Amino acid sequence: MEEQKITTTNEFLCGAKDSTPIAIGYLSVSFTFGIMAAKAGFSPWVAGLISLVNVTSAGQFAGLQLMIAGTTYVEMFLTQLVINLRYALMSLSLTQKLSRDCHTIKRLVMAFGVTDEIFAVSVSRNRPVTFPYMLGLEIPPILCWAAGSVLGGIANNLLPASVQSALGLALYAMFIAIVMPPARKNPHIAIVAGIALTISCILRFVPVLKQISSGFAIIICTVVAAGIGALLFPVENAQGGDS
Repeated sequence: MEEQKITTTNEFLCGAKDSTPIAIGYLSVSFTFGIMAAKAGFSPWVAGLISLVNVTSAGQFAGLQLMIAGTTYVEMFLTQLVINLRYALMSLSLTQKLSRDCHTIKRLVMAFGVTDEIFAVSVSRNRPVTFPYMLGLEIPPILCWAAGSVLGGIANNLLPASVQSALGLALYAMFIAIVMPPARKNPHIAIVAGIALTISCILRFVPVLKQISSGFAIIICTVVAAGIGALLFPVENAQGGDS
């Protein structure tokens, strides 16, 4: 029993150590979300609660814009479904790495904290992913994500307008930083991103199409660009066929 406790503790600490860079990054990005939420009229504590129960950068920023625009619940639901559907696929993939003692309840708890960065770290582990390890990997980033949102909301009333405007660009810089490295290695990613950008510009500036709400515009850009990418650049499966 004592050996099991030590193993569990070590696994949790190992996960917490691996999550340190993620937690630091989340703190800075969610700080920007807190500022944007405060500008939209949300209190710092509401911004922190939103981050605590969602833990999705792109989904939260898109959702915030939809709430400001006063869109319908249907648009909100569909937009969040499209943006966050990748997390379901990541969770399914992660099940292949889990230790055998991870029953359904544990898997549901772990699935809540699966993000792009946490998924990348967990699947790259060279041994089975345990429940304590995933708790250590997820808890610090989630807490930092919520804390950064609260701090950003508080700072909104303290920082000069010029600094607030500069921090507002952090989201776009983050997305560019995510897309550029893989796009340099794989031109197909750059092409799909370019297609999405082109569609977005068309929906934004073409007189008739610009009447489409921002929520449905995001859905259209995502689905059409991903669909074209799947048709033009299918990924080969392990047997050599196209998936």
